[in-house]
Amino acid sequence: MSFPGNPAISDIVATTIESRTGKLADNVTKNNALLMSLKKGGNIQTFSGGTIITQELSFASNGNAGFYSGYDLLPVAGQDVLSWAQYDIKQAACPVVISGLEMLQNSGKEQIIDLMEGRLQVAESSMANLISQGLYSDGTGSGGKTITGLDAAVPAGTSTGRIATGTYGGVDRSVWTFWRPYYQKDASLSATTIQADMNALWSNLVRGADRPNLIIMDNLAWTYYLGSLQNQQRFTQAETGDLGFPTIKFMSCDVVLDGGIGGFATASTAYFLNTKYLKYRPHADRNFVPLSPNKRYAINQDAEVQIIGWAGNLTCGGDQFQGRLSTT
Repeated sequence: MSFPGNPAISDIVATTIESRTGKLADNVTKNNALLMSLKKGGNIQTFSGGTIITQELSFASNGNAGFYSGYDLLPVAGQDVLSWAQYDIKQAACPVVISGLEMLQNSGKEQIIDLMEGRLQVAESSMANLISQGLYSDGTGSGGKTITGLDAAVPAGTSTGRIATGTYGGVDRSVWTFWRPYYQKDASLSATTIQADMNALWSNLVRGADRPNLIIMDNLAWTYYLGSLQNQQRFTQAETGDLGFPTIKFMSCDVVLDGGIGGFATASTAYFLNTKYLKYRPHADRNFVPLSPNKRYAINQDAEVQIIGWAGNLTCGGDQFQGRLSTT
């Protein structure tokens, strides 16, 4: 049975959303510094099912390693050295609605396309903003339904040092020392102090070849860092800059402004991230796609709805390699 108005409109609503799905995913990636970096490093990894998202990690050395001489017996005891952190599956959606009256009023083909284009652009922006904001959250917003983001992976502490409290990814930091990120606190952060703070934080996050490869700053931290470089030559990273992110360098690391107008980066904060251990984990079948390719009708309203849906989370397999500099 056709919906009141133009019977072709229902198909336009569904197929237009489907045809824009690939573009929507790309837009989200390119308009968020963290997601862009994860994609560039091959750290976007889908999952296909299960009740939780698991992230494998090593938590202990192999005790069999040691020196020997000649015919000494070598230890061959079994070693429990691998485990995983676990993360809840978070969901997000944005319904796109068109009423029967709007269908009648926009019976001309061009008018219908204009209407749906405008609403789909708003839906894209809304979903991009929602995920971008979630990547910085602690996972407690909306009754615990938001993404378990950087505020959970690298929380602020009461003083400078390793964060030894709280449970993240199902791992208790008070028990497992390898799961403690580093926090650098400077209540008087300024252009004259920020480089010393960054040097101290950096030195506590390096282990051999493991070191931060992405520093994300809000407006305040970015301004202070730029001010500290006022009399020095600044080097930009062309590849990152070409994607729309103002970028400079610290050590060998990209320093990216993820604030600006309406940015979601945590206020007065710089995150020192080793993205080797961070993964963006959308579900393979729920990554900015229509929840239903068919029509959805309101039971007691003259309207049709299509819903863009997403499911996944941000996961970490090496929390000790992540750091945070902030004023509080």
